[in-house]
Amino acid sequence: MAAAATRMAGGEEATVKLVKDGATGLEKFILREPHGSSVEVYLYGGQVIFWENEYREQMLFVSRKASFKPPKAIRGGIQICFPQFGNHGVLEQHGFARNRLWSVDECPPPFPATTSNCHIDLILKQTPEDLKIWPHSFEFRLRVALSPKGDLMLTSRIKNTNADGKPFKFRFSYQTYFLISDISEVRVEGLETLDYLDNLQNEDRCTEQGDAVVFESEVDKVYLSAPPKIVIIDHDKKRTFELRKEGLPDVVLWNPWDRKGKTIPDFAEEEYKSMLRVGAANVEKPITLRPGEEWQGRQEISVVPSSYSSGQWDPEIIHRIQHV
Repeated sequence: MAAAATRMAGGEEATVKLVKDGATGLEKFILREPHGSSVEVYLYGGQVIFWENEYREQMLFVSRKASFKPPKAIRGGIQICFPQFGNHGVLEQHGFARNRLWSVDECPPPFPATTSNCHIDLILKQTPEDLKIWPHSFEFRLRVALSPKGDLMLTSRIKNTNADGKPFKFRFSYQTYFLISDISEVRVEGLETLDYLDNLQNEDRCTEQGDAVVFESEVDKVYLSAPPKIVIIDHDKKRTFELRKEGLPDVVLWNPWDRKGKTIPDFAEEEYKSMLRVGAANVEKPITLRPGEEWQGRQEISVVPSSYSSGQWDPEIIHRIQHV
């Protein structure tokens, strides 16, 4: 497929190019904005693997031991979990969307208005093998977009195309691996006072007590009915990720810490210190679609500089956090 270019203001171009990765042999799209930010999206898994800002700084974590050989899911980036989250069902963990080969959606339906002209549309449909383990027909459309400011936007549209009149249920998550300086120097705000399911305690329902989520040991939680925006503050990097979501009520948090991390084959030793997995999700109450019905869920991530010294936040960050 030839490279595609979109004309931008001032004669500059945002480019979308399909290439074969030399190291993995997998096909991927490279989206690049004129100011220098870029995203790499693999057809395998429909997965965003790399996201760089205009300074060529990587925003997403990918393990040094990640496998890029199907059918293994790629450890890092943004994994698409569908139609199952975790072990909530009879399928493999987190469903099959993250280890299937997606296709380019040549004729996508109209998407809601967006500020981005730099995007790629992918589509996933059931295979005969999928029907044996999950007997439902569907169309999963995914748009990955990069804004002129370098914001990363993922929009998923899932439609029930069953011809037998049967509805189906599914769960969903954008498993986003953020690259951070040190897990002990990171806090997540916007989840305070919320109920959560603690997967380390047999999904016991608990309530968040702190004024922010900080990390001192393994965490595996699903925060329920979370607000439309949360922030991930990295003190050492003086960087704040803002995560916005639509159509996805829950937020998942995961870090395996030291002991669990050593048991994960595609996770290198000590890597738990430099990653935090956070993602918009629908976990507690599965979504039901009747034939012909379509669901949409969206996650947008932006990065803003932040500073925190002697208990004083940058005024701009205070303003943005308060206007959730």
